Amino acid sequence: MRKHSFHRWLLTAVLVVFLSSSCTFASKKKEGKKKTKSKEVTYDGTSLIVNGKRELLFSGSIHYPRSTPEMWPSIIKRAKQGGLNTIQTYVFWNVHEPEQGKFNFSGRADLVKFIKLIEKNGMYVTLRLGPFIQAEWTHGGLPYWLREVPGIFFRTDNKQFKQHTERYVRMVLDKMKEEKLFASQGGPIILGQIENEYSAVQRAYKQDGVNYIKWGSKLVDSMNLGIPWVMCKQNDAPDPMINACNGRHCGDTFPGPNKDNKPSLWTENWTTQFRVFGDSPVKRSVEDIAFSVARFFSKNGSHVNYYMYHGGTNFGRTSAHYVTTRYYDDAPLDEYGLEKEPKYGHLKHLHNALNLCKKPLLWGQPRTEKPGKDTEIRYYEQPGTKSCAAFLANNNTEAAETIKFRGKEYVIAPRSISILPDCKTVVYNTAQIVSHHTSRNFMKSKKANKKFDFKVFTEPLPKKLEGNNYVPVELYGLTKDKSDYGWYTTSFKVHKKQLPKKKGAKTDLRIASLGHALHVWFNGKYLGNGHGSHDEKSFVFQKPVTLKAGENHLVMLGVLTGFPDSGSYLEHRYTGPRSVSILGLSSGTLDLTESSKWGNKVGMEGERLRIQTGKGLKKVKWEKFSGKAPGMTWYQTYFDAPESESAAAIRMSGMGKGLIWVNGEGVGRYWMSFLNPLNQSTQVEYHIPRSFLKPKKNLLVIFEEE
Repeated sequence: MRKHSFHRWLLTAVLVVFLSSSCTFASKKKEGKKKTKSKEVTYDGTSLIVNGKRELLFSGSIHYPRSTPEMWPSIIKRAKQGGLNTIQTYVFWNVHEPEQGKFNFSGRADLVKFIKLIEKNGMYVTLRLGPFIQAEWTHGGLPYWLREVPGIFFRTDNKQFKQHTERYVRMVLDKMKEEKLFASQGGPIILGQIENEYSAVQRAYKQDGVNYIKWGSKLVDSMNLGIPWVMCKQNDAPDPMINACNGRHCGDTFPGPNKDNKPSLWTENWTTQFRVFGDSPVKRSVEDIAFSVARFFSKNGSHVNYYMYHGGTNFGRTSAHYVTTRYYDDAPLDEYGLEKEPKYGHLKHLHNALNLCKKPLLWGQPRTEKPGKDTEIRYYEQPGTKSCAAFLANNNTEAAETIKFRGKEYVIAPRSISILPDCKTVVYNTAQIVSHHTSRNFMKSKKANKKFDFKVFTEPLPKKLEGNNYVPVELYGLTKDKSDYGWYTTSFKVHKKQLPKKKGAKTDLRIASLGHALHVWFNGKYLGNGHGSHDEKSFVFQKPVTLKAGENHLVMLGVLTGFPDSGSYLEHRYTGPRSVSILGLSSGTLDLTESSKWGNKVGMEGERLRIQTGKGLKKVKWEKFSGKAPGMTWYQTYFDAPESESAAAIRMSGMGKGLIWVNGEGVGRYWMSFLNPLNQSTQVEYHIPRSFLKPKKNLLVIFEEE
């Protein structure tokens, strides 16, 4: 976090209009099929079988809460035009049941509407039910209130967790059944997933982990919904669950189905790397993605899912700890739902090529030849027919290789696969891109950037809060996911004889924190801030302080950047300040952690009064912005909607860290001051969906910590 300045200049956040250079939609096609009779979904060692028909499935992850209902039709249509026939989504428990027994299936949480739009486009659906989803989503999708159920342990053979999970699972699946959304009812859902990458934590729970997986399998199987179920990264998935692969190169890393009668399914092919604040840009080339998919299908794969196909936005406070508001922006469809070229087009051409191979892949006999150290031929041939498809692979990363196949020579580019749907003609090579390239351009809006009339409200600094805790309260438990902020205050007396006797000797305040960030005031003066990172959450804040004989006052603000989303014993994960001491006294170190009483308060006064909304705005006294303001300040102004109907964003250059709202809708967390090794902010522009905006007088509220 950039060094705090008690008075700092507000560099005006610039609203920008986003203009796409992507291609326009192709001519309109039929919107999909009308609901017909039920479709039985079964499987064998080759593929899923839908209504008696084998399928090659090209799927993409699109998460309904990470975009708006107004965006869904365009995103789904573009996914279909990109050659997908299936959409995969998690189901987000903490979105649908944020408070125990109170359910939400409206707005961005309208799962039924989302699935029906997919069905309208003639596509299938894979429903990844959880209960735990990870997904770089706060708390891995588990609602906070679960942590406070007495005796609960998450994701293991625990009575309390299983009771709540079963109630939730049955509620969601019953809702899908009522809407006739399962394929067995004529709907689009052909595949389900229970749990998520459980093998990563299973050893921590020993036999209870094995029992839990068996219990989850029996639970969904007993509901007789007429669809198969998968468990990803779960090689010991109990029958009839299908074990599936997650990763970048499942054609090489996946050991295969654990039974001969199960197909090879790839549930997550990571199209890029998710971003966290403070990291450097990381991209995955489309050539590598295409190579991995071609290899997987050449080795008996019949289903691939791109995670993500459209990442979207972590609106409000929904991202997991340290994860950026923008999610998987380098996916084939970017954060705004626009085509990212050449990734989108090159994969579309791959799907077309694989579809030309469909008959031999699904009905042919596989054969393999190894003509050279770095070359390989895999082909499928249907005995007694002319049906044949071949994959010619060159694993040499530096040089092209010539492969002779059936009397003809083929030059294969370095580390690439050529696809021959008739075993004669190359129609696609994974390294040879014929798609056009596009770039994304932001243009400053004239309408939205008329002179801003900013007003400010600065949070009052608490002095002595109520509370008799003898240690600083754990921050997750203090905030209960109602706010990112938790205040801590304490007072302590120092006798004159304890003060340093040597002239020039210094005393330091030392705070050891488990994360995520911290602001500190001592005797009313701001000392500074500190923070951890996604990989190393713990940090130590240490600064010189001037002690006075008598009573001294310490104020700390613990700051969250989301709840953790992975690992075992998630319900026992802790964060916030843990150890507080004064160093350099003549009497030795003074430990304040347990020798003082701590007072606490959750959240900002502005949050309590909801001043980010039109109604709450009137509950505090706003001052005209003079050009300078301290940290912990709210800013509000109005702007007109940008020109055209293109996507809109706000550029936060010059700001520090905080939260953004437009017309009361949470745009997300920003953190400009956490610079990466390239001395750059990880995310600069923040998406404002058009559905958040009115034509005139849109309320912009920013809470700035620094």
